[in-house]
Amino acid sequence: MLLDAQFWPFLVAITLLSITPGVDTLLVIRNTARGGVRDGVLTSLSICTGLFVHAGVSALGISLILLQSAWAFAALKLAGAAYLIWLGIAGLRAARHGRGLPVAAAETARQRGPVWRPLREGLLSNVLNPKTVVFYMAFLPQFIAPGEPALTKSLWLAGVHFLVANLWQIGVVLLVGRAGRWLARPAVSRWLNGLTGAVLVGFGAKLALTRAPA
Repeated sequence: MLLDAQFWPFLVAITLLSITPGVDTLLVIRNTARGGVRDGVLTSLSICTGLFVHAGVSALGISLILLQSAWAFAALKLAGAAYLIWLGIAGLRAARHGRGLPVAAAETARQRGPVWRPLREGLLSNVLNPKTVVFYMAFLPQFIAPGEPALTKSLWLAGVHFLVANLWQIGVVLLVGRAGRWLARPAVSRWLNGLTGAVLVGFGAKLALTRAPA
Protein backbone atom coordinates (compact mmCIF):
# COMPACT_ATOMS: atom_id res chain seq x y z
CA MET A 1 0.00 0.00 0.00
CA LEU A 2 1.19 3.51 -0.77
CA LEU A 3 -0.35 4.96 2.40
CA ASP A 4 0.68 2.26 4.87
CA ALA A 5 1.65 2.73 8.51
CA GLN A 6 5.19 3.66 7.51
CA PHE A 7 4.02 6.62 5.43
CA TRP A 8 3.14 8.93 8.32
CA PRO A 9 6.52 8.75 10.09
CA PHE A 10 8.10 9.38 6.69
CA LEU A 11 5.87 12.41 6.11
CA VAL A 12 6.76 13.90 9.51
CA ALA A 13 10.50 13.30 9.00
CA ILE A 14 10.55 14.67 5.47
CA THR A 15 8.55 17.76 6.50
CA LEU A 16 11.01 18.55 9.29
CA LEU A 17 13.88 18.05 6.86
CA SER A 18 12.29 20.33 4.25
CA ILE A 19 11.76 23.27 6.61
CA THR A 20 15.29 23.07 8.04
CA PRO A 21 17.28 25.98 6.53
CA GLY A 22 20.09 24.90 4.22
CA VAL A 23 21.55 25.34 0.76
CA ASP A 24 18.19 24.76 -0.96
CA THR A 25 16.38 27.47 1.00
CA LEU A 26 19.28 29.86 0.58
CA LEU A 27 19.41 29.35 -3.18
CA VAL A 28 15.65 29.83 -3.48
CA ILE A 29 15.86 33.11 -1.53
CA ARG A 30 18.79 34.36 -3.58
CA ASN A 31 17.22 33.55 -6.94
CA THR A 32 13.86 35.03 -5.94
CA ALA A 33 15.59 38.24 -4.87
CA ARG A 34 17.57 38.25 -8.11
CA GLY A 35 14.89 37.37 -10.63
CA GLY A 36 11.52 37.56 -8.92
CA VAL A 37 8.88 34.97 -8.10
CA ARG A 38 9.30 33.21 -11.45
CA ASP A 39 12.97 32.43 -10.84
CA GLY A 40 12.25 31.38 -7.25
CA VAL A 41 9.54 28.92 -8.29
CA LEU A 42 11.68 27.49 -11.10
CA THR A 43 14.59 27.08 -8.68
CA SER A 44 12.38 25.24 -6.20
CA LEU A 45 10.95 22.95 -8.88
CA SER A 46 14.39 22.07 -10.27
CA ILE A 47 15.87 21.48 -6.81
CA CYS A 48 13.07 19.08 -5.99
CA THR A 49 13.28 17.36 -9.39
CA GLY A 50 16.75 16.27 -8.34
CA LEU A 51 15.13 14.18 -5.59
CA PHE A 52 13.85 11.75 -8.22
CA VAL A 53 17.39 11.33 -9.52
CA HIS A 54 18.62 10.46 -6.02
CA ALA A 55 15.67 8.12 -5.40
CA GLY A 56 16.29 6.25 -8.65
CA VAL A 57 20.02 6.07 -8.06
CA SER A 58 19.49 4.83 -4.51
CA ALA A 59 16.99 2.16 -5.56
CA LEU A 60 19.27 0.89 -8.33
CA GLY A 61 22.18 0.56 -5.94
CA ILE A 62 24.46 3.14 -7.53
CA SER A 63 24.48 5.03 -4.24
CA LEU A 64 25.99 2.00 -2.57
CA ILE A 65 28.80 2.04 -5.13
CA LEU A 66 29.40 5.73 -4.43
CA LEU A 67 29.46 5.15 -0.68
CA GLN A 68 31.88 2.21 -0.96
CA SER A 69 34.17 3.88 -3.50
CA ALA A 70 36.33 6.60 -1.94
CA TRP A 71 37.31 8.15 -5.28
CA ALA A 72 33.72 8.20 -6.62
CA PHE A 73 32.42 9.87 -3.46
CA ALA A 74 35.33 12.34 -3.49
CA ALA A 75 34.69 13.25 -7.14
CA LEU A 76 30.99 13.91 -6.53
CA LYS A 77 31.76 15.79 -3.33
CA LEU A 78 34.33 18.07 -4.97
CA ALA A 79 32.06 18.74 -7.95
CA GLY A 80 29.24 19.79 -5.63
CA ALA A 81 31.57 21.87 -3.46
CA ALA A 82 33.07 23.64 -6.48
CA TYR A 83 29.59 24.50 -7.77
CA LEU A 84 28.45 25.97 -4.44
CA ILE A 85 31.65 28.00 -4.15
CA TRP A 86 31.19 29.25 -7.73
CA LEU A 87 27.65 30.40 -6.90
CA GLY A 88 28.94 32.06 -3.74
CA ILE A 89 31.73 33.92 -5.53
CA ALA A 90 29.19 35.20 -8.07
CA GLY A 91 27.18 36.63 -5.17
CA LEU A 92 30.25 38.23 -3.58
CA ARG A 93 31.23 39.82 -6.90
CA ALA A 94 27.71 41.23 -7.28
CA ALA A 95 27.94 42.67 -3.75
CA ARG A 96 31.35 44.20 -4.49
CA HIS A 97 30.09 45.92 -7.63
CA GLY A 98 26.97 47.13 -5.86
CA ARG A 99 24.53 45.65 -8.35
CA GLY A 100 20.93 45.85 -7.28
CA LEU A 101 18.75 42.77 -7.22
CA PRO A 102 16.38 42.81 -10.23
CA VAL A 103 13.36 41.59 -8.30
CA ALA A 104 9.96 41.31 -9.94
CA ALA A 105 8.58 44.43 -8.31
CA ALA A 106 11.34 46.51 -9.86
CA GLU A 107 11.74 45.04 -13.32
CA THR A 108 9.81 44.11 -16.44
CA ALA A 109 9.60 40.56 -17.73
CA ARG A 110 12.01 41.28 -20.58
CA GLN A 111 14.74 42.24 -18.09
CA ARG A 112 14.73 38.84 -16.45
CA GLY A 113 17.46 36.32 -17.13
CA PRO A 114 16.90 33.20 -19.22
CA VAL A 115 14.56 30.53 -17.86
CA TRP A 116 17.27 27.88 -17.94
CA ARG A 117 19.48 29.71 -15.42
CA PRO A 118 17.42 29.05 -12.24
CA LEU A 119 16.54 25.58 -13.54
CA ARG A 120 20.21 24.72 -14.03
CA GLU A 121 21.30 26.20 -10.70
CA GLY A 122 18.62 24.40 -8.71
CA LEU A 123 19.06 21.01 -10.35
CA LEU A 124 22.85 20.98 -10.18
CA SER A 125 22.95 22.14 -6.56
CA ASN A 126 20.80 19.15 -5.61
CA VAL A 127 22.16 16.43 -7.90
CA LEU A 128 25.79 17.30 -7.11
CA ASN A 129 25.21 17.14 -3.35
CA PRO A 130 26.60 13.84 -2.00
CA LYS A 131 24.84 14.43 1.30
CA THR A 132 21.53 13.86 -0.48
CA VAL A 133 22.91 10.60 -1.91
CA VAL A 134 23.88 9.49 1.59
CA PHE A 135 20.57 10.62 3.07
CA TYR A 136 18.44 8.81 0.52
CA MET A 137 20.55 5.67 0.73
CA ALA A 138 20.23 5.56 4.52
CA PHE A 139 16.70 6.93 4.87
CA LEU A 140 14.48 5.51 2.13
CA PRO A 141 15.10 1.77 2.79
CA GLN A 142 13.52 2.19 6.23
CA PHE A 143 10.19 2.85 4.53
CA ILE A 144 10.33 0.12 1.89
CA ALA A 145 8.86 -3.18 3.09
CA PRO A 146 10.36 -6.51 2.00
CA GLY A 147 8.82 -7.60 -1.27
CA GLU A 148 7.88 -4.09 -2.40
CA PRO A 149 9.35 -2.91 -5.73
CA ALA A 150 12.24 -0.73 -4.56
CA LEU A 151 12.32 1.62 -7.56
CA THR A 152 8.56 2.26 -7.60
CA LYS A 153 8.38 2.85 -3.85
CA SER A 154 11.49 5.06 -3.86
CA LEU A 155 10.06 7.25 -6.62
CA TRP A 156 6.73 7.45 -4.78
CA LEU A 157 8.47 8.59 -1.58
CA ALA A 158 10.54 11.08 -3.58
CA GLY A 159 7.27 12.39 -5.03
CA VAL A 160 5.95 13.05 -1.53
CA HIS A 161 9.23 14.81 -0.66
CA PHE A 162 8.89 16.81 -3.91
CA LEU A 163 5.43 18.08 -2.93
CA VAL A 164 6.30 18.89 0.69
CA ALA A 165 9.58 20.65 -0.15
CA ASN A 166 7.97 22.67 -2.94
CA LEU A 167 5.12 23.81 -0.70
CA TRP A 168 7.63 25.11 1.82
CA GLN A 169 10.05 26.65 -0.68
CA ILE A 170 7.37 28.30 -2.79
CA GLY A 171 5.95 29.77 0.42
CA VAL A 172 9.42 31.25 1.02
CA VAL A 173 9.43 32.53 -2.58
CA LEU A 174 6.13 34.36 -2.09
CA LEU A 175 7.33 35.96 1.14
CA VAL A 176 10.53 37.16 -0.51
CA GLY A 177 8.57 38.30 -3.57
CA ARG A 178 6.37 40.55 -1.41
CA ALA A 179 9.50 42.28 -0.17
CA GLY A 180 10.54 43.09 -3.74
CA ARG A 181 10.84 46.86 -3.51
CA TRP A 182 12.81 46.66 -0.26
CA LEU A 183 15.18 44.07 -1.74
CA ALA A 184 15.70 46.29 -4.78
CA ARG A 185 17.40 48.97 -2.69
CA PRO A 186 21.15 49.07 -3.50
CA ALA A 187 22.28 48.87 0.14
CA VAL A 188 19.95 45.94 0.88
CA SER A 189 20.88 44.11 -2.32
CA ARG A 190 24.60 44.45 -1.61
CA TRP A 191 24.09 43.11 1.92
CA LEU A 192 21.98 40.15 0.71
CA ASN A 193 24.36 39.32 -2.14
CA GLY A 194 27.31 39.45 0.24
CA LEU A 195 25.61 37.36 2.92
CA THR A 196 24.31 34.66 0.59
CA GLY A 197 27.61 34.59 -1.30
CA ALA A 198 29.62 34.12 1.88
CA VAL A 199 27.28 31.41 3.19
CA LEU A 200 27.35 29.52 -0.13
CA VAL A 201 31.16 29.63 -0.14
CA GLY A 202 31.07 28.36 3.45
CA PHE A 203 28.70 25.52 2.53
CA GLY A 204 30.96 24.60 -0.37
CA ALA A 205 34.10 24.61 1.79
CA LYS A 206 32.38 22.50 4.43
CA LEU A 207 31.22 20.03 1.78
CA ALA A 208 34.74 19.80 0.33
CA LEU A 209 36.04 18.77 3.76
CA THR A 210 33.35 16.13 4.31
CA ARG A 211 34.77 12.64 4.62
CA ALA A 212 33.29 9.66 2.85
CA PRO A 213 31.09 7.56 5.14
CA ALA A 214 32.88 4.62 6.70
